[in-house]
Amino acid sequence: MKKIEAIIHSHKLDDVKSNLISAGVIGMTISEIKAYGHKKGLTNRYRGTEYKVEFSPKIRIETIVEDELADIVVQQISLAARTGEIGDGKIFVSQSEQIVRIRTQESGIAAI
Repeated sequence: MKKIEAIIHSHKLDDVKSNLISAGVIGMTISEIKAYGHKKGLTNRYRGTEYKVEFSPKIRIETIVEDELADIVVQQISLAARTGEIGDGKIFVSQSEQIVRIRTQESGIAAI
């Protein structure tokens, strides 16, 4: 099983979610986060005062999928989240050794 984490723009969440569901993803966890990367922050003006915003709001999507589905999921996230601008995000894929559903004590694929 693979754990896939994607950090994307907030406004791309619905597109990514739709693509993941159509690719066969059963469940996902969504978190609102703040990220710092290549943009190195932005300088904005509010009522004549300049201020710097170093962290930009992003969404983190986490899901666990079977090994065979991992490449498709990565491709679907990449297609749906891409804007072509700096800050589109990242996708991280890692091996997930064990999964246990707390309620039923099922493990492995059955716990997804």
